[in-house]
Amino acid sequence: MKVTEQPSKYSDLDKMSTLELLENMNREDKTVPLAVEKCIPQIEKIVEGIVERMKRGGRLFYLGAGTSGRLGILDASEIPPTYGAPFDLVIGLIAGGDSAIRRAVEAAEDSWEMGWNDMQQFGVDKDDVVIGIAASGTTPYVIGAVQEARKRGILTGCVTCNPESPLAAAVDIPIEVVVGPEFVTGSTRMKSGTAQKLVLNMISTTTMIRLGHVKGNKMVDMQLTNAKLVDRGTKMIMEEAKITDYEFAKSLLLTHGSVRKAVDFHLSDKK
Repeated sequence: MKVTEQPSKYSDLDKMSTLELLENMNREDKTVPLAVEKCIPQIEKIVEGIVERMKRGGRLFYLGAGTSGRLGILDASEIPPTYGAPFDLVIGLIAGGDSAIRRAVEAAEDSWEMGWNDMQQFGVDKDDVVIGIAASGTTPYVIGAVQEARKRGILTGCVTCNPESPLAAAVDIPIEVVVGPEFVTGSTRMKSGTAQKLVLNMISTTTMIRLGHVKGNKMVDMQLTNAKLVDRGTKMIMEEAKITDYEFAKSLLLTHGSVRKAVDFHLSDKK
């Protein structure tokens, strides 16, 4: 039996109090970062591969079904506003298409061809990286896509929560975060989903830092899409450029469109 499908360590959940349920779930959740820690060497390998290829113009593709697919889309969608990167630099695809983001399209994951077919509209090539996401490690939509990508010389990786799965065997760099049985038996939206989210955060954030989208510890290329981000950017400029006038720093930000450009202009103008 798959580890993710093994019976919960906890019995009679329906007889527990609310407090007992919350405390036991939290107890299980605490084990997830330790499982992720064991995978850091593999995460490092995939990040190095992504950075190398993105410097040549490559992109990162996430493919998944259900919760796994939604997590990939979430991670991909947050890269442009957070780091000012192009919208097509990190692409998330889910079995069943965009409608499956909100409403489950369960049977869509059973197609061996659809994952690769969904990627064709993007002209995927050898400078790209494809990461399959599947807690079970057995999803045909994901396995079929990474197998075809690997045949064509494209770097492939995966994030799964079962050891020695077909998905792990199909990729160049497998990331197997074995978090054990779920609190609710088989509900991989819980610990497995948390593990996948942590790993995807690590992959994309480290990649963006390595590509220069962070200076010090600040998101200097973030998009100014709301008042909160304008305020954050203004304060970054004040700190980086040693400016005490908030309104002046804000005007620099709005004129130049990013923290990086505003600071560079101000410092060069002072020379």
